Formats: sequence, structure tokens, C-alpha cells
Amino acid sequence: MTLITELVTKDYFVLFLVIGLGTALGNVRVKGISFDTSAVIFVAIFFGYLYNLYGVNFNIPPIIQSVGLVLFIYTIGMQAGPSFFSSFKEQGTTLLVLAGTTVLTGGITAVAIAYIYDVDMNMMSGLLTGALTSTPGLAASIEASNSPLASIGYGIAYPFGVLGVILFVKIGPALFRVDIKNEEEDFAKISRSNTPPVINKNLIISNENVNGKTLEELKIRFMTKANISRIMKPNQLPISPTSSTVLETGDIIKAVGTVNALARIEILLGKVTDIEIPSSGLYDIKWYVVSNDSIVNKTIQELNLLENYSATITRIRRASIDLAPHPTTRMKYGDKILISSSKGNVPAVTQLFGDSLKRVEQTSFLPVAFGIVVGVLVGSIAMPLGSIELKLGLTGGVLLTSIFLSWKGKFGGVIWNLPTAANKILRQFGLLMFLTPVGLNAGQSLIPAIQEHGAVLFLYGAVITLVPMIVTVLVGRFLLKINFLSILGALTGGMTSTPGLSAADSMTESEAPQIAYAAVYPFSLVLIIIVAEIMAIL
Repeated sequence: MTLITELVTKDYFVLFLVIGLGTALGNVRVKGISFDTSAVIFVAIFFGYLYNLYGVNFNIPPIIQSVGLVLFIYTIGMQAGPSFFSSFKEQGTTLLVLAGTTVLTGGITAVAIAYIYDVDMNMMSGLLTGALTSTPGLAASIEASNSPLASIGYGIAYPFGVLGVILFVKIGPALFRVDIKNEEEDFAKISRSNTPPVINKNLIISNENVNGKTLEELKIRFMTKANISRIMKPNQLPISPTSSTVLETGDIIKAVGTVNALARIEILLGKVTDIEIPSSGLYDIKWYVVSNDSIVNKTIQELNLLENYSATITRIRRASIDLAPHPTTRMKYGDKILISSSKGNVPAVTQLFGDSLKRVEQTSFLPVAFGIVVGVLVGSIAMPLGSIELKLGLTGGVLLTSIFLSWKGKFGGVIWNLPTAANKILRQFGLLMFLTPVGLNAGQSLIPAIQEHGAVLFLYGAVITLVPMIVTVLVGRFLLKINFLSILGALTGGMTSTPGLSAADSMTESEAPQIAYAAVYPFSLVLIIIVAEIMAIL
């Protein structure tokens, strides 16, 4: 018994015990629904409650929670970054409307409860920030009110603020009759529509105006946005073109590009033909992986492959999406490039791109460590906002930094890349390190807070958590017609709920929740601070 007592007071033992039990519980499915990693927080709350019940003095060192938080947030940003700006450009305003709906609905609900049930506004300001799990909002409320009631309200509402979002995210698809697989396919379809598919066609040169002119003179890529990967002249073997290759009527070419690009090249050169271009052994078509640091962020035009290597890029595959190559397209670390080149130039092209999948998949902690350091510094920068100074804080600073660095790909001489497998492991590890202390602390304070201040305050906090989420889903789903996964991301971002994001993230392979969360989090952070400060001074 002494051994058990000793073990249950050791932080590292309890940390991994909770993680193990929570993971096991998360694997249990009831009618197709499971809590996955999010179940860890429920087990942690139960343990926290037991420790408080039996008077056991126990605490996980705060650094565990902080390290877990930064790892989880950093890896989320690293994964979402490459496609963040294009996705935000497409639906950024809509996502901000959703996040604003979440925060403002929460504020209106809190003020209404305060007036209807005569609750002190300082207490209600704390309930709001706890219900939306916003520590920066609490800080603003305390500074504006100079009242301890805000902290008490925060402590009462926070536990359900954490749990309520997770529960809502998990049961939301069943509640609103949403098929997650269909939502994944719809989001992928939208993503693909923003990047038109790349196809190829064989054409026979019939335009007399191009007869006898070189590819350099015709400037085909500039004129049509299409590429010519192969040319077959009558009674000759096919070749990979160079800038000095002359086109003549009767030549058969293989053109690669989008539907619109191929329509333009057809107008310029000739008609589509069913004649195939056989392999001649004089050229080679293969995929190359960009693993050479020196060409990252260089444009296709800067590489000048046609002139230097008699090679043509016909397709770029980035994050499982095929892109049409343009002269201004920049190389990203890990891109897969389909290149048609003369046989003799294959070794030189291989050396140029690196073509080492092993190197791309190697994990370096340099971008992780330095990226988090930069993120912490960014988060600590104070920006004046009325009577207070706004800081993005640990979460906001690390998130925005990781998004920017992964989008840039190469910055300050460092390749800001994290292989998919390494990203998943670090994200899972960070999430578990974060959820466990959060749950243990919530479990220890949950019952005392209710006993001291009354269960009705807990009910008010629950209402402030639930009403904004319901309104947000209804607005996003039926008014704005947004993909449900994006709604969940915007909702968890509006609630500034990292555990909620983890719950949404565990339900899908899509990046939609992460992109939406990252898009709205900073905006939500500022808006909650403003609302909390206004309530505190009413």
C-alpha cells in the first residue's frame, strides 16, 4: 500500500498513467463515436477530482503543459502553413464572420444573463472568458475591473469551457446529421477547384505562322501557360525539346497544362491528334524530389531548365495536389517535380533537384527549436490597445510564426520543414502533455468552485459556452453554406480552444479545421479581450 501511495504522488507516474488510460478510453467506440485523444482530459479530470477528494497534494509541473502546448500549436501551424494563405484568401472573410459570431454571441448571452438574473458584471466577465477558455481575456477583465470576481467566474466556467467544446465537436456531426467523409471530399474538391487539374494532349502542328520558328522565338510558355514535353518529327524518333528546337508543320507535340492553357496552345499551334508519341530512349520522363536546399524558393524561370539541361517541368505535385508549372512558380522543399529531359541530362537534373526522398523525410529539430523560440518572442511583443497592451501570447505567437515559416519554406538560411510522420508524432506528444495537466487542474478546482459559489454559476457558464457554438454552426451551415469541418475549425478558434481543435483534428484527415482555426484565432483573441474589457467596465 505504501508503494501505491508513493507512486500516485509522483508526477511522472500519474502523467503517463492518465495518458495510457485516456488513450485506451479514447479507442472505445459507441455507435461509431469515439473521443480519441480528447478522452485523456476526461480521465485527467477524474484523477484531479480524486486527488482533491482525498486531500492529496499533487501538481504536474507547469512546464509540462507549456511544452505540450507549444509543440502542438507549432506542428499545427507547420502543417497548415503551406496552404494557409491560399485557403484564407478564398474564405478568409467568411471564417472571420463565423469567429465574430461565436465571440459576440457569447458576449451578448453573458450580458443578457447578467441583467436578467442580476449577476455582478465583473463575475459575468470572468464567466465569459472562462466559457471561451481565454486567459488573455481574463487578464484584460481583471485589469479593467480590479475585482477578484472575474477570476472566480473564470475558474467556475473554465472546466466546462474545455469539456463542452470537446463534447460539442464530437457529437456535432451526429447532432447536425453530417457525414465527415462527405465533408472531407467536398473540402478536397473545393481545394482542387482552386488549383485546376493538369492534363496533356498530343497536337499536330498545322499553323503555317509557326513553321520554322524555335520554341524560344514562339515563347509558348509565356503565351499559353502550357509546356511542351516531347516532340516527334516525321520519320524521326521523339526528342525532349530545347529552346532552339524548331517547329515545323506536321510535327507531333505533347502539350501539358490546364484545360485553358491547352485551349490556348491549340489555337497557337494546331489541332488535337490521336497519334501517340512512342518512347524513343532519347529522352526520359521521371519524378524528382526537391531536396537540394539551394534551389528552394527559386522560380522555374530562374532555373532555366530548357536552356541549361534541355529539360521541361510538366507537373508539380505539392501536398498531394498537382499544379501547373509557371515561370514564376517557386520550388518548395519536398515538392515532387515531373520532368521531361534528354537522357544524357538526367544525372545533371538529379544533382540540381537533389532527388533524395530519404533526406526530405529526415527530421531535424533545428526548425522546431528555433521556430518555437521565434514564436515565443513574437508572442511577447506588446501592442497598445486602448488602456491595455495586447500580446498574442504563447499560443498566438507560436501559431503565427509556424504558419509563416512553413509557408516560406526557406528563411534565414534554414529549411523550415517537418516531415509528415515527425509532425504527427510531435503533435500527438504535445497534445497529450498539454491535455493531462489541464484536466488534472480542472478536476481539482471543479467541485470546490461549485460548492463555494453555487451550481447556478456553473450553469450560466455552460450556457455561455453552448449558445455561441450552436449559433455558429447554424449560421455557418445554413446561412453561409460553409464546409462543416471548416465550421468546426472556426468555432474552436472563436472559442480559443486548443483541446477543441484537437478533438476536431482527430476526427478527420483533412486540414480544414486547422486552417480555419489558424485563420481566426488571432482575430478571436483580440475580440474576446475587447468584449471582456467592455463588460468589466459596464
